[in-house]
Amino acid sequence: PYYVDMDQNLFLQASLHSSDQNLTVFVDTCVASPNSSDFRTLVYELSKSGCASDDTYSLFPSPRSDIARFGFNAFSFVNRFPSVFLRCELLVCRYHDFPSRCYQGCVSRFRRNADS
Repeated sequence: PYYVDMDQNLFLQASLHSSDQNLTVFVDTCVASPNSSDFRTLVYELSKSGCASDDTYSLFPSPRSDIARFGFNAFSFVNRFPSVFLRCELLVCRYHDFPSRCYQGCVSRFRRNADS
């Protein structure tokens, strides 16, 4: 466990460990839960499809393509839960494969009107 104060800035880093130097990593979706084995019942969405869902969530520049950096302010699930657990989905793509999902950034999907 990592203990922090409420509203403290948390900075995280995900590293890809591979002998293939032509890969890049992208943080797609991150959710938090008070239960380490249940990320469906009570969750808080930090990011989805590369888009920030929480006002304090940010992606940060990285020195290398195989490292993704992001952060947010610490929070709790209404004082009755002592812990917050994270589950993040990361994507691995070919470096400089610009049409790949890793290079699209925030992707918000909108529904079309039935007559369009």
